[in-house]
Amino acid sequence: MKFTAAQIAGILEGEVVGNPDAEVFKLSKIEEGTEGSLTFLANPKYINYIYSTQATVTIVNSTFEPEQEITTTLIKVEDAYKSFSKLLEYYNQVKLMKSGIEQPSVISDGVTYGSDLYLGSFCYIGKNVIIGKNVKIYPNSFIGDNVTIGDDCVFFAGVRIYSETVIGNRCTIHSGTIIGSDGFGFAPQEDGTYVKVPQIGNVIIEDDVEIGACTTVDRATLGSTIIRKGVKLDNHIQVAHNVEIGENTVIAAQTGIAGTTKIGKNCLIGGQVGFAGHLVIGDGVKIQAQSGIGKNLEAGEVVQGSPAFNYGDFAKSFVHFRNLPKIVTDLEELKNKIK
Repeated sequence: MKFTAAQIAGILEGEVVGNPDAEVFKLSKIEEGTEGSLTFLANPKYINYIYSTQATVTIVNSTFEPEQEITTTLIKVEDAYKSFSKLLEYYNQVKLMKSGIEQPSVISDGVTYGSDLYLGSFCYIGKNVIIGKNVKIYPNSFIGDNVTIGDDCVFFAGVRIYSETVIGNRCTIHSGTIIGSDGFGFAPQEDGTYVKVPQIGNVIIEDDVEIGACTTVDRATLGSTIIRKGVKLDNHIQVAHNVEIGENTVIAAQTGIAGTTKIGKNCLIGGQVGFAGHLVIGDGVKIQAQSGIGKNLEAGEVVQGSPAFNYGDFAKSFVHFRNLPKIVTDLEELKNKIK
C-alpha cells in the first residue's frame, strides 16, 4: 500500500512542508530511514538524524524548525508521537480489513454471524456459534460449539476457542492461544493414582481484552474463569481454572496463575511471576518480575522477591544480600577479637 504525504497529513490533520505528492510504502526508525519510508521525530535526542535520514516523509512536532538543509518532506502535527501511533493504528485497520469466507473451511449447523466476517482457510466453526459484526478469524483456527463472539474481534492464525466460551467486543487473540482448555483438576486415590475431575465450566472474556500468543486460559471446574474488560495479557501466560482477573490489569509474559486466585483491577504484574492458588490480590497492586506470590496482597501493595515482600524492603535487603560473604567474614573477625 502506498500513501502520499498529503493523504497522511489529511489523516493526522497536519501540515505538509515539502512535496505533498511524496509517496511512502513502509515505516522505519528515523536513523534507519530509506527512500519510500515514513518515520517520525519526537525525542530531541534524535534530532540530528533528521538532517541525514533518507526517509521520504517525517512526522514532526509543529514547533520544529530545521537549522540545516533537509531532504525529507515534513508533516507538522501537534504531537508527533501520538500522531505516529494514530497512523500505526490506522495502518493496522487497513491491513486487517478483510472479509469473506475462504475455502476450505467448515461452518456447522446453527451458526449465525454478522456482516463483514472474515474466515480464513482451514477454519472450523462448531455448532450454534454466534459471531458478531466485523469479526476476523485467520486461517487454521478452531471455534468450538456454543461459543459467543462479540463485534470487532480479531483472532489470528491458529487460535483455539473451546466450547461454551463467551467473548465480548473488540477483543484480540494472537496466534497459538488456547481459550477454554480443561482446568488442572485431578483427585488423588488411595493407590497413588489420580482420577480426572470433569471441568464443566467455561471462560468469559469481557470487552477490549487483548491476549498475546501461546497463552492458555483454562475453563472453570464449575462456574467461569473470567477476564474482565480492558485486561492485557502478554505471550506465554497460564491462567488456571476459576481465576478472575480484574479490569485493566496488565500481565507480562510467562506469568502463571494457579486456580481460583482473584486478581484485582488496575494491577501491573511483571514477567515470570508465579501465583499460588486461592489467593486474593487487591486493586492497584504492582508485582515486580520473577516474584513468587504465596499470600493475599492488599490494594496498592508493591512487592518483589520469592516469596515476595515489600518492594522498598526488598531493595534495601538486596544490598545486604550481595554483601553476605563480607558480612560473614566481618562477623567472624569480630567474634575472634571478642574471644
